[in-house]
Amino acid sequence: MLTDLLIKKLPLPDKRREVPDGKIAGLYLVVQPSGARSWAIRYRAAGLPKKLTIGPYPAIDLATARKRAQEALGDVAGGKDPAAVKQASKATARAERAAEVDRVERVVELFIERHAKPKTRDWRETERLLTREVVGRWKGRRLSQITRAHVHEMTDAIIDRGSPIGANRTFAQFRKMCRWAIARGIIDRSPCEGLTAPSVETRRDRVLSDEEIRHAWTAFEVAGWPFGRISQLLLLTGARRDEVAGMKWSEIDLAGCAWRLPAARAKNKRDHQIPLSDAAGRLIEGLPRIGDAKGFVFTVTGQTPVSGFSRFKESVDRTILETLRADAEKRGDDPQQVRPPEHWIIHDLRRTVATNLQKLGVRLEVTEAVLNHVSGSRAGIVGVYQRHEYSAEKRAALDAWAQRLDAIVTGAGASNVVELASARA
Repeated sequence: MLTDLLIKKLPLPDKRREVPDGKIAGLYLVVQPSGARSWAIRYRAAGLPKKLTIGPYPAIDLATARKRAQEALGDVAGGKDPAAVKQASKATARAERAAEVDRVERVVELFIERHAKPKTRDWRETERLLTREVVGRWKGRRLSQITRAHVHEMTDAIIDRGSPIGANRTFAQFRKMCRWAIARGIIDRSPCEGLTAPSVETRRDRVLSDEEIRHAWTAFEVAGWPFGRISQLLLLTGARRDEVAGMKWSEIDLAGCAWRLPAARAKNKRDHQIPLSDAAGRLIEGLPRIGDAKGFVFTVTGQTPVSGFSRFKESVDRTILETLRADAEKRGDDPQQVRPPEHWIIHDLRRTVATNLQKLGVRLEVTEAVLNHVSGSRAGIVGVYQRHEYSAEKRAALDAWAQRLDAIVTGAGASNVVELASARA
């Protein structure tokens, strides 16, 4: 019969050895050549020999091993198979763990943290789309249970609410996430396999008219900080939305009237110097400072830039429509007959700036320099050898555009007006 002292004195065997207890029939101490020891019990269930591992020694001492062995043998006497019960419990636990990893909301969270944040510039938009459309629709479900039919239902719903391009963007990000999940071993097959973008996209050429610019600027003024000010800077600089939204105080030289966009934040990965007109400089100078003195310009936390442009654009559209209807009422027209203006998006402001620079007679290569483009006149061999930054030309172009923009906003003659309408924070 085994005792604690006898167990301690057992020599290491040359090969695996089972030492019977002698007190509890079927209880064994398994001794390995490595010195590792564990408890097991052998019994018969449904006429077949079975083995149940109880656990390691000395974590489970002799007395505890005997107690657990007696409980297991009691279950056997009652017609149960403790080894089968243990295996089923393990299988259930594995399935539950796999299901947790496979939950849609968990996969989205992992994808944003492990892929989108470290590898993409516009990860916040990816997070917004996946959280709203995918998690909002399938939270609690397993990604492996999502089918192609489900994907069609999601994109159809987005299209039906009037956002075919949004359906394409959501589908693209969801498909990318599913491919990532396959590579990580989370799922075996993508529900997007064999599917294509749900809507046909055409090249955008939307440019806001002078009247639309005026109404948009007024709506931006109504919105105020932060999104209204961001949008006003978009019109003053021609920069990209995320470049302005992610602006840091450390990038701004108010004394030198310049904004240095670092290569890490530029789409083409090149440093970009953006001259600030007087109006742009005053707008930035009047903004509130939150958090680190060198941190984000547009932030509510002090730690991250703002997000939520979709809701902001919806509010801009409402403000513009209200203005148009108020103008109609002043004229004596029926305001309810006024229809919303043709749809436009925030990125169209950049195209609007470029178009107006051309109208002002700014040379194409200077316009491209303002926009930090490397295509067109600055592409290919020209881009390799032509390193002129057009600093003076860019400043003159943006100063001229600021005056022209002021004339549009105020309705005054371009030659008579220097300052833009209110751009205070």
